[in-house]
Amino acid sequence: FKPKRSVQIFFRFITVLPSLTLQTNTLKTRVGLSVALNFSGVFLLQDAVCTLNTLQTNASALDQVRRERGHPEIQLQAMRGFLQRAGLKVEELDHLNIIHVTGTKGKGSTCAFTEQILRNYGFRTGFYSSPHLVQVRERIRINGRPIEKDLFTKYFWQVYNRLDETKESHGGTMPAYFRFLTILAFHVFLQEKVDVAVIEVGIGGAYDCTNIIRRPWVCGISSLGIDHTSILGDTIEKIAWQKGGIFKPGVPAFTVKQQEGPMTVLQQRAEEIGCSLSVCPELGQYQSLGVEPVKLGLAGLHQRSNASLALQLTHCWLQRQAAVESAAGFGGFGTAPVFEPSPRMLKGLAETDWLGRNQTLTHGGITYFLDGAHTTRSMQACVRWFSEAAAQHETNTTGSLVRVLLFNATGERDCAAMLKLLVPCHFDFAVFCPNITEAIATCNADQQNFNVSVENMLTRCLDNQQSWRVLNGREEKPEAEFLIGDGLPLVAEQRSATLVFPCILSALRWITQGKDPVLSDPSKHLIPVKVSVNAKAAPLRAASNIHVLITGSLHLVGGALKHLEPSLAS
Repeated sequence: FKPKRSVQIFFRFITVLPSLTLQTNTLKTRVGLSVALNFSGVFLLQDAVCTLNTLQTNASALDQVRRERGHPEIQLQAMRGFLQRAGLKVEELDHLNIIHVTGTKGKGSTCAFTEQILRNYGFRTGFYSSPHLVQVRERIRINGRPIEKDLFTKYFWQVYNRLDETKESHGGTMPAYFRFLTILAFHVFLQEKVDVAVIEVGIGGAYDCTNIIRRPWVCGISSLGIDHTSILGDTIEKIAWQKGGIFKPGVPAFTVKQQEGPMTVLQQRAEEIGCSLSVCPELGQYQSLGVEPVKLGLAGLHQRSNASLALQLTHCWLQRQAAVESAAGFGGFGTAPVFEPSPRMLKGLAETDWLGRNQTLTHGGITYFLDGAHTTRSMQACVRWFSEAAAQHETNTTGSLVRVLLFNATGERDCAAMLKLLVPCHFDFAVFCPNITEAIATCNADQQNFNVSVENMLTRCLDNQQSWRVLNGREEKPEAEFLIGDGLPLVAEQRSATLVFPCILSALRWITQGKDPVLSDPSKHLIPVKVSVNAKAAPLRAASNIHVLITGSLHLVGGALKHLEPSLAS
């Protein structure tokens, strides 16, 4: 649904000029204004999200990608131009008191810990992260909560209209999806007058559009690994060079312990740029000062290094806020000092919540383990967490148990390598599906991806299914895989306890076999499944307990959460 043009015009006027009094005697105009005022929170939010989605695929955005692929340095130049067209100045970003964080694994969790701690100190926080799980508003948070619908809509049209009105004089260009959201986040944080903005890098660092920031208060780098190799390079050292690009002259930087190669690169980058670089201590070292055991709101052993990094970032920021300036220029390398975390810091670490990362949901006899791991290193951490968490749950249950893997991965990820790590978990079923929430989309604008065709997504699922068979010693080719035509397949095929479904909801309903009432919404249409495929689910129907690990992609996890936690979509 798209509102009439008159409704859009009126709404955009009242968002930009809220005190404006409009007088008119025409019935058509009065009706348009009434609709805009009464339904802007519903219809025009969707209109904003649908308009935002056009920036995924519009010709100018695709041309930007092609033009900049061999010249990544021009990305920041283009970003400055878009920022200016949106009515913002780079210098204004200095007032946001930014904490800038990058890394391969754990940067989002580090930001979540950091934001929660500073909020506990009473500061008004802004937090920009990616990707979103259920709604795009999640990417831009004020005081830990996704920006309200009406504010998102208002600020969206303010920024979009300024860019749209100036595009003809700039070759028809509009910023691509992530660039636009980055500009929008800066605009929101400035308008909402946050005390601190925690900014998570999108991809890399040096040429990421968030790196338009000139003067952050402190920078952080979480654990490094191999990911986005076509953009960042095919070695961890090349990736480290990109990540170190967020360092700024005289701005303190912190990192967790890294492998020797990337650590050397980070040290060289810090020296070239002119900033200090400190390595965070182990989390247990804080307890050596007599501090009570540090409890974390996020599960998983790997979160301990993220928590230590967050402690150092917030400690440094608080010192700056209290006008305790660190030495400018290159300050060398070393281990960050161990200090006694304040009660508010410890409370912040314990209260941090970050959906889709080492998350457990229990719906009766069904336990869902959700983790958006999408690299081999993060999958190793996911397997450790799942093995421990599932074993703990099993000690508290009685009756039969069935383990199910629900997996998908996107982009250039090494799916076979990730699946190999999952084999020792001994799943009874391995289920694969694309990151499509429902076979017949209704109001899924927030989770639409126009950059990959349905055919490609389903082909990837079939490839993953075959990889799983090979890894489990079943290399025989299926007798008859479903054909992928113009539409979605009408059935799921199963061979040796592996299945492919056309959407996330179909997969979840087959796995749960009617045992999860949250998934039983009759209004959601499902593509029918063969009787023979349902017959394969006999062990699931007979099981007293079902454990489902959902992993491989944050987009998959987000699509699952949309169904498992309906309140997240409201």
